[in-house]
Amino acid sequence: MAQSAGTKRTVACLLVGLGALLIVAALMIPTYTLSKMSKTPLDLEITTVAVNAEGTESLVLDSKSLTAPEGSAKVDAKVPLVFQRFVTVEEPSDATEMTIQAGTTLRRTDKQGDTGLLTAEVDRVTIDRKSGEPVDEDPNGSIAATVNKEGESVAEPFKREGLQYRFPIGTEKKDYPYFDRTARVTSDAKFIEETEINGTKVYHFQQVVPPANLWEASQQPAYKLTLPAAKWGVEGEGDITMYRWYTNTRDMFVEPETGTIVDGQEAIHMYYGETGDKPQVTALKATLTFDEPTIESQLDVAKENIDKLSLFGRVVPIILGVVGVIALIAGIVLGVRGGGAAAPAGRGPVPPRRPAPAAPTAPSAPRRGDADAPTETIKLPEKP
Repeated sequence: MAQSAGTKRTVACLLVGLGALLIVAALMIPTYTLSKMSKTPLDLEITTVAVNAEGTESLVLDSKSLTAPEGSAKVDAKVPLVFQRFVTVEEPSDATEMTIQAGTTLRRTDKQGDTGLLTAEVDRVTIDRKSGEPVDEDPNGSIAATVNKEGESVAEPFKREGLQYRFPIGTEKKDYPYFDRTARVTSDAKFIEETEINGTKVYHFQQVVPPANLWEASQQPAYKLTLPAAKWGVEGEGDITMYRWYTNTRDMFVEPETGTIVDGQEAIHMYYGETGDKPQVTALKATLTFDEPTIESQLDVAKENIDKLSLFGRVVPIILGVVGVIALIAGIVLGVRGGGAAAPAGRGPVPPRRPAPAAPTAPSAPRRGDADAPTETIKLPEKP
């Protein structure tokens, strides 16, 4: 049975409404839903490993030589090093902010156990999940680089500025302020170039940290030493006070859509000197770079987040938009045709019925005993 005009109009209205709804959803997802998704995930858990860059020198001060009764400070050469960082998300964290905790260690692998441990720190900072910038609070983070008598780490709260551990969602080709946790200073990470790592587009940034007096940053005992000149290996008599200085050239390769640092390298130089412009005894000099498993792991993290952003930023809106337009057009066409539909072929309009003419009434027979009934005279023909 064919649909009635009313049914067609109903279906047409439903299709038009559905089409309009899908088109609005297609427009809203990139502008609203995607902005809600474009944040650093709260389930972040990343381990990065950096080792000696091939063909670079690696010098480490033997700390025991500073306290030995005889001889001057000794610096070991060609020391194999490994730097590990384990990043997790801790409380407080919510829809807009997150607290990142990074535990870091630097070891020389030619020595076992604690004798090979050079540095160990626990860094915490609360950042904006989209921009990567520390929140505007004092303090907004802490660094634990020393322990108390019970062997427990002692966190030193303070306020920092600049990016750290990751770049903003939608990184641009411009300079960004970046925080160096060793010197506890912020300086620009300058945009260098756009390049590729294993087929993935990345932005190369470089930060140069000028000589910084670590004693001024954090008054740890090893950052200011007073020893005989002979122990320092310099000419003169009596004791000489030297400070520990630090410089670094940090290269970072960032996947721009997610802000993930997929590769990195640091050329570190720590040394003792009376002034920063004259290194006198090397404490650490090495170039450390991400190993291949770390690069692959970081690329996987970036690609996973790129796929999520692409799905809701492009694929889903396109599908919803196409389906919405089809539904809208179908509804309009059905509505136009349904409003002016003709009667089915072969059946014209039915004219109104006319009353049938009344049948002629036969004369009723006279009833017996009816005195007033008329009589009829029958004439017979005459005889010839």
